[in-house]
Parts: sequence; C-alpha cells; structure tokens
Amino acid sequence: MTATATAASMTPARRLRSIFSGSAGNLVEWYDWLAYSSFAIYFAPHFFPKGDRNLELLNSAAVFAVGFLMRPIGGWLMGLFADRYGRRTALVWSVLLMCSGSLLIAICPGYERIGVAAPILLVLARLIQGVSLGGEYGTSATYLSEMADKRHRGFWSSFQYVTMVLGQLIALLVLIVMQRWLLTEEQLNAWGWRIPFVIGALLGVTVMFLRRTMQETESFHAVARSDRPKASIRELMKYPREVLTVIGLTLGGTISYYTYTTYPQKFLVNSAGFSKAQATQISALSLIVFIFLQPLFGALSDRIGRRPLLIAFGVLGTLLSYTILSGIAASTTTQAALAWVVAGLAVTSFYTSINAVVKAELFPAHIRALGVGLPYALTLAIFGGTAELIALWFKQIGHEPWFYWYVTGCTALSLLVYATMRDTKHHSRIDRDHEPA
Repeated sequence: MTATATAASMTPARRLRSIFSGSAGNLVEWYDWLAYSSFAIYFAPHFFPKGDRNLELLNSAAVFAVGFLMRPIGGWLMGLFADRYGRRTALVWSVLLMCSGSLLIAICPGYERIGVAAPILLVLARLIQGVSLGGEYGTSATYLSEMADKRHRGFWSSFQYVTMVLGQLIALLVLIVMQRWLLTEEQLNAWGWRIPFVIGALLGVTVMFLRRTMQETESFHAVARSDRPKASIRELMKYPREVLTVIGLTLGGTISYYTYTTYPQKFLVNSAGFSKAQATQISALSLIVFIFLQPLFGALSDRIGRRPLLIAFGVLGTLLSYTILSGIAASTTTQAALAWVVAGLAVTSFYTSINAVVKAELFPAHIRALGVGLPYALTLAIFGGTAELIALWFKQIGHEPWFYWYVTGCTALSLLVYATMRDTKHHSRIDRDHEPA
C-alpha cells in the first residue's frame, strides 16, 4: 500500500488521535515558551538590577530575543534528527528539553541573592528552550502535514497554530486565575510568577510519555525504505529556491504574529496605559478569536489554494499595520483595544493558518523537517524574536511609531514573495512522497 493510499484510508478517529498526539506536545512547548512573555511583567525585576519599568521590560525582551538565537540550532539539529531517525523520536526529545528549561526558571534565585548569576541562568534556560522550540516547529509542521490527507491538509495542519495559540492562552488564563482569585499583586510579584513554570515542567514530562506512543508517518517510512540521500545541510542546499521562499514568506508573518500575540501585554500597559490585569484579559480574549480563525482559514485554503490567503495577508498587512498599531496605542477603553488587537490577529491569520503546510509542501520527505525548520528558525531569530525588543527600543528613544512602519515594511517584502511563488496546494511535494527516488 502506498503512503498516499494509507493516508487516504485512515479513519477520522485514527487521524484525530494522530493529530492530538502531535499537537499536545506542541501546546505544552508553546505554553512553556510563552509563559515567559506572559509573566515577564512580574519576574523582570527579580532577574535584573532595579530600574525603571521600561528598562526592566527591555532587559527581559532582550533575553526573549536571545532564546530565539538558539532556534536555528534547534531547527538544524532536530531537523536532521527527524529526517534521519523519525518525526516521533525528535518530538519526544524536543518536549524534554523544553520542560527542563521551564524547571530551571522556576527554581532560579533572583538577582538580589546571586547577583549576575541570575540573568545568566535565565539566559541559559531560554537557550535550552530555544533549541527545543527550534526543532519543534519544523518537525511538528512536517508531522501534521504528512498525517493529513490531500483534501484536508490545510485544515489539519492549521492545528499547529491552534495549539501554539492555545499554549499562550493557557499561560494567560493561568495568569488571570492567579491575578483574580488565588494571589495578591504582592504575592505575584514576590513568588507567584514561578508557579506557571512549575506547571509547564510537569506538563512536559506528561506529554513526553504521550509522544512515545505516537504513530510514525508513512512519508518517513517511505524515506527509510528508499535509497534517497541522508538529510544534511549540503543536501538542503540543493533546494535554494525553496529555502529562500521559506525565508521570504516567514519574514512579515513572524513579525506580525509576535506583534499581535506576545507584545500586546507590554504594549497595552506601557503605551496605552492599561493595568496589567486589563492587558492580560484583552490578550486572552483576542487569542480566543484567533484560535477559531485558524481552522477556518486552513479549510478555506483547501478550497481556493494557499497563495490567495498569503497574498491577502501581505496586502492587508501592508495597508493596515500602521493604522492598527496606532489604534491600539490610542485606545482608552478595553473594548476599543480588544477590537484593534483582534483586527491585527485577523489579518495575521491569513498567514498563520497555512504557513506550516506551505513550507512542508515545498520539500521532499527526506529533507522536509530540516527544510521547514532551519530557514524558518533563522528568519524567526532575526525578525520574530527581536520584534518586542525593537518595539521597546523605539519606545525608549521616543519614536514608537517607527515600529509601526517597520512591521509595514517587512510585510510588504513578504508580499513580493507571495505574489511570485507557486501555489503549493497544486504543486505539493507531499503528494509525491510515495514515488521512487
């Protein structure tokens, strides 16, 4: 039986179990990764010398960006591992690394107790998590895309971002519960911020055992049975057009994603004047809407193609980014702020819902996890991971609107790629996985 036939004959229940197995760990990894951003307003004073709030947030954002620098290494190492030894094994190791980083943050003493060792250990934890997440994205995108059937590949693969956003939403919900019902503001500032990282470490251990029972994809089995070359950087460089396409289509999308998902908590407090609790609630509500948009847009791509959605993101992002970000900064009510953030996320959904499957469809199976993960992680490290840092730096020097133009310009560059690339729905390499080399 061919890989294509196997995928087509998979029952809905079996497919759902496979998607759940691949997605549960993705959720936990993103919870661990983004708990840092959600709780940064509370733990930043503990890891750095005391100063003004914007400087403390700037320092924490710098560490957030440093974690992204390790993601290309994770995309390289885990991508090679996944292409050579299987998607399942790579995903097990990925979640183990992530929960190790969370545990380190949870137990690390503060600056007042151990001095400069505190930010050093914080950086170390984020480096470990960066390696983990760098490998998670490419391998998870590959796994979900390979498990889906051709007719519904956009829909099923969109659950990668559903679980990514759910991870962040759960981190925010943990914060809301702690803010409203469990702890006082003083307790959150003193020690309560450690709790979400303990939760993340425990969840990571649980999911690690779940992932050990995952089913390997037929695409990988087909590669293992073939005589195709082993995954390597040299082999990846045989696909320069595909690599450059991943970089170009990621550029604007990753900046937009982090601008409207992780940055609003700081943006709403630091620029619009909302309280920490209000900013958390606005972010949480906007992410709920964002989650439901992913499978809707993913399913739409199965009908009309991937490229029209990417072009829609590029056009709307270029035209509206400045207006949306200005609207967030000028908001005086939670309703207005929520509407503006949701508008930004709606535009971003044209990219997030399908970007994983588009990248997976560009590469043959023997190099797919590496091809998806490494160029994506490189672009993310340079642009996505530094989005908050650049925004706060522009704020610090008194030119915050420059960041709005920065988002606009990067989206416009990606639009050029979307306008010239082929529609991967109609030229998918995944459909040819069962063909002999």
